[in-house]
Amino acid sequence: MKILIIEDEKGLRESIEEYFMEAGNICETASNYPEAMAKVSLYSYDCILLDITLPGGNGIEILKSLKQNNNTDGVLIISAKNSLDDRLEGLDLGADDYLVKPFHLSELKARVSAIIRRKTFNGSNLLIFNELTIDLLAKTVKAHNQGIKLTRKEYALLLYFIANKGKVVSKNAIAEHLWGDGIDMANNFDFIYSHIKNLRKKLIEAGSNDYIQAAYGMGYKFTDQ
Repeated sequence: MKILIIEDEKGLRESIEEYFMEAGNICETASNYPEAMAKVSLYSYDCILLDITLPGGNGIEILKSLKQNNNTDGVLIISAKNSLDDRLEGLDLGADDYLVKPFHLSELKARVSAIIRRKTFNGSNLLIFNELTIDLLAKTVKAHNQGIKLTRKEYALLLYFIANKGKVVSKNAIAEHLWGDGIDMANNFDFIYSHIKNLRKKLIEAGSNDYIQAAYGMGYKFTDQ
């Protein structure tokens, strides 16, 4: 998962970032309104954790901007405001969930995972694509019931391909999704080819069809056609 944490409280922001990164996720952060607006304008995320009260502006305005631009990123509001009106305003404007501070990080993770399952995989914990079966909770992959041992990056790459099946995804989009916006500084994307090559090899060796196609000059497409 690629997550943006918009939170001005340094200790909480760093705790959330560390917790999600230890689980193998890509995390980016913003501590104020202008920084957050810049991030959501330039990049896409699986889920945005959005605090309402920010230095320089209001998180609700960020949410409004996302929806006005038809942004499909998941949004989970994290706020100290616990009134019904605040909750309803956020949800009515298009947030996917609302979590009141203080909260346990395990609950936050569960809610983020639920949002991503609903938006990307129809709410199921079990993702099935032909002979491939992916357990999103256990993070395991099987082909014809045979387990496939993938690295974290290969697993994330496979999910990204399936979530975008039938679409051509550029090397830049893949790199940004798996490594974050810092990848913009990369001189080339040879490492992307290596990860795709390894993923393809493991899938085929486990008896899976070869679904990853190169779209020359553009990127890659995951398709069974």
